[in-house]
Amino acid sequence: METNFKKMKHRTTITRESGRYFLTDRIRDEVNFWTTAQSEGIQPPPAQKPPLPGSRVITLPDRESWSIPPCDLQSAFVDRQSHRRFTATALTPEELAFLLWASQGVRTVLHEAAVLRTVPSAGCRHPFETYLAILRVTGVESGIYRYLPLDNAIVALPGGDNLPAQLTAAARGQAFTGQAAVTFIWTVIPERTEWRYAEASYKVIALDAGHVCQNLYLACEAIGAGTCAIAAYDQTLLDNLVGVDGDQEFSIYLSPVGKIR
Repeated sequence: METNFKKMKHRTTITRESGRYFLTDRIRDEVNFWTTAQSEGIQPPPAQKPPLPGSRVITLPDRESWSIPPCDLQSAFVDRQSHRRFTATALTPEELAFLLWASQGVRTVLHEAAVLRTVPSAGCRHPFETYLAILRVTGVESGIYRYLPLDNAIVALPGGDNLPAQLTAAARGQAFTGQAAVTFIWTVIPERTEWRYAEASYKVIALDAGHVCQNLYLACEAIGAGTCAIAAYDQTLLDNLVGVDGDQEFSIYLSPVGKIR
């Protein structure tokens, strides 16, 4: 079996054997960590993509102004489930800010390329960017946005015409994505993790994505909302929707959110 993940990158088929190999940690024994970008003294990628000059940036309500009700953690564990039916009720900006903070918010900035967040990440690398397909958030125009966790803000992006239909198509016909108040779309910038872990990055990136979405599920319980994690999507359509190149940055996970009661 081919075990070099650099060579596997261009394969069009994955066997059970190679797929199971990906889930093990044997690749770590094959990586020369003395030759990683970190070991060679190369500067790490920044922790956040900056907005383009002239972009419309919307500051989110800060934590001190939220009126999010307390949520019993045991109840959240018991009640957490996937929801595919949503009401027509919009989320408030405070609720959106809370969900973003819970799933990718910053607790402490260590330096420009390393931050402590509300979710764990291998080596504190946090390789994800959070995009939002907003349909119903009070006071926010429908469209595509990206979260700026270091600034507690979202930035408006081009596109977003006929958004419900685009979301449904990108989710391979799962129509509830086009009925949600907002769909969280996470992309990954592999270089952030590769900088430290090289070919050992890919399993931990997948694990990190699960941490992020589980926090979203639990946070939804506090605001009477629900979500449903989606890993089956059209890669090209979803990458195009959020405007990423599909190579240096690409979509990895999405989760529509809406009120359920």
